[in-house]
Formats: sequence, structure tokens, C-alpha cells
Amino acid sequence: MEKIKMITPLVEMDGDEMTRVLWGMIKEELIKPFVDLKTEYYDLGLEYRNKTNDKITIDSANAIKKYGVGVKCATITPNADRVTEYNLKEMWKSPNGTIRAILDGAVFRAPILIDSIKPYVRTWKEPITIARHAYGDVYKDVEMKIESEGKVELVFTGKNGEEKRELIHDFKDNGVVLGMHNLNKSIESFARSCFNFALDSKQDLWFASKDTISKKYDHTFKDIFKEIFENEYKDKFKEVGIEYFYTLIDDAIARVIKSEGGYIWACKNYDGDVMSDMVATAFGSLAMMTSVLVSPEGNYEYEAAHGTVQRHYYKHLKGEETSTNSIATIFAWSGALRKRGELDNINELKLFADNLEKASLCTIDNGFMTKDLASLSSLENIKVVNSFEFIKKIRVNLENLYI
Repeated sequence: MEKIKMITPLVEMDGDEMTRVLWGMIKEELIKPFVDLKTEYYDLGLEYRNKTNDKITIDSANAIKKYGVGVKCATITPNADRVTEYNLKEMWKSPNGTIRAILDGAVFRAPILIDSIKPYVRTWKEPITIARHAYGDVYKDVEMKIESEGKVELVFTGKNGEEKRELIHDFKDNGVVLGMHNLNKSIESFARSCFNFALDSKQDLWFASKDTISKKYDHTFKDIFKEIFENEYKDKFKEVGIEYFYTLIDDAIARVIKSEGGYIWACKNYDGDVMSDMVATAFGSLAMMTSVLVSPEGNYEYEAAHGTVQRHYYKHLKGEETSTNSIATIFAWSGALRKRGELDNINELKLFADNLEKASLCTIDNGFMTKDLASLSSLENIKVVNSFEFIKKIRVNLENLYI
């Protein structure tokens, strides 16, 4: 077949460890043979982030603002051990957190369903989409270790010099303190992204926080969602036949477990991080979840919702065989290519994205799968394949769709 032409480049953000290895193979085996791929490339591998003092991450986020669509590989968020391992200048912030802070909006994560893999929660029949706020909370926090007796206060100094103070704690011994913030404007963007996504997908929207305990921070989220819904979206939801409701996050979890799925569950930033992993795992695997950041300006960033698969990478470096599931990374590429096709009116590119996903799921349905899925599948004749055989088998199935 003649390669599909692109008009506008994607912003491509490379990553770390095993996902970086698979990233390159996905491009070479599943995309470049079919698409005349245009990307603006940014290396977000930890070594290069360290070399550029993390400026490369900021540059990549601004490039998404310029081109409208980006696709990102999984990256390392360093802890103390990683600082030593990679000889880092400092413990750099989460790249995802940096990009989300610049783009704002909401991250929508939904499980990729396979007929032969049943959810651990037996009532679930339809996907549950997690809508995660993309700004603030612990991802923009300030932390301090307390190593002597003393008082810690929260202080706001207005432009006129007037101060407001709240006592956090009167320390009698060593401890630790954390400060975090959010912005009304960002919460408003989050709310509108969620309401619009619900209308587009015709799904009910839930929002949950803990306003009974956090009577100012969480309550602000609750109030903003309510005000925007009542003033801008209530009639639209009624017309489409969907609903919005708020509940406490502990009640939401109980409702989720007893539900059949098929709705959007909106969460604050950290809550969404945790709950999306819970939902993905309960549906089958962390490697079977789509993730897209949608900004208020209509910019899109697609990524895998899992980590860099460190353990498999170390095995790979030793020359040992791995069986790493690359589906979420493949779907990050297909999602970005489909959106690029939509924005540039390239139907062939949209169809290719559909076919790439179809070939990937067909591979699993035919019994060829990685080790993590084999233990979950109800199929009888299963062939467990390694990381690279899996991608090559998808390539064969993809080619067959174009014969």
C-alpha cells in the first residue's frame, strides 16, 4: 500500500526503560511501514531531562500547544534511588505533572476490553472512564522536614501586605509538612472538560471528593462543579438523557464496585491517579488502559497509563527474554494518529488508527498474548509470546487488513 500522508506533525515524547525499547519497535513495525510519519521529537528519557535541567519537558508541552496533538512514552519520575542510579543533578519532578500543569484540563483514562478477559468485579459490564484533574495537588506541592520543636503556619500575604494565617501544627518533635494548592480557573477548566466529554460520549458523570473533611479545598471543587453544571450544562444533560451527581469519594468507591460500569468518574489529581490504576487492574491489566489529556484549548496528549516496566528492562539488558504488554503504548499512538486525522481531515489516517487497534485486539482474541494477559484469559489454546513476537504478530494482522 502507498504510505498515508500526514500534514501536521505529532509531538513525539520518547521515554525510559522497557517502554522506550518497545516505543521504537512500535514505530518501526506498526506505523512507519503504513504512514509517512511526521513528528517533532523530544527525548524525555531521564538522562536528557537531567542534561537540559528538565527544560526539554517544558519545551515538549509548549510544542503540544503549537501542534495540538502529542503522544508520550512512559517516563521515570525519580526517587532517591534513581538520583543515585542516574547521577542526577536533582530529584526532577514528574514529567507528566509538568506537562499537565502547562496544558491543564483533564486526563481521561478508560480500560481496553477483551471478550476473553473478564473483570475481577463480576458486576462490571461496561468500561469505567476515570476523569482526572490535570493540575495541582501533590504534583505541585512544597514539602518540608521538621527537625526541631516549633510552629508551622499557612501564611497568605496579599499585595497590600495584609496577612492571613492558619496554624498547621505546633510541633513538639520531628515531623514533616506538605503544602499544596489549586486554582479556581483550573478547576473550572476541569469541570467543563468533564461535562463536555460526558455529552460527547453520552455517559453519566460522577464527581467525588471529601468536602466533609476538607471544607475549603475539596468543597471549592464541589461548589465550582455544581455552579457550572447548573448554569451551563443542566439542560444539555437533560436533553441527551444523562445525569451528573456529586458524592463523597468513599461512597463513590462503594457505588463503583456495585455498578455495571458505563460512566465517567471524575476525581481530583491524586485521587484519579490511584483510582485509574485500581480500575485498570480490576478490569484486567494496567497495560490495558487508554489515557488522554484534553486541555481547555482543545489540545490532546496521549500516553500509556502505566510505568516504564523497570523489571523487564533489567532483564532485557541482561539478554533475557521478556513478555511485556505493549497494548497501552500502541493505543497511545493510535489515539494520537486518529486525532491528528480528525483535525487535519485525513480519513485514511483515522482508518489506520482503527485498524491498528483492531489488529492488536485480534491478536489477543486469536490466542497470541503476553504473559500478563495469559493468566487472565478464558481462552483454552493460548500461545504466550515475548515482547517482540507480540508486536510482530500484530504487524501480520495489520497487514492482512490491507490485503
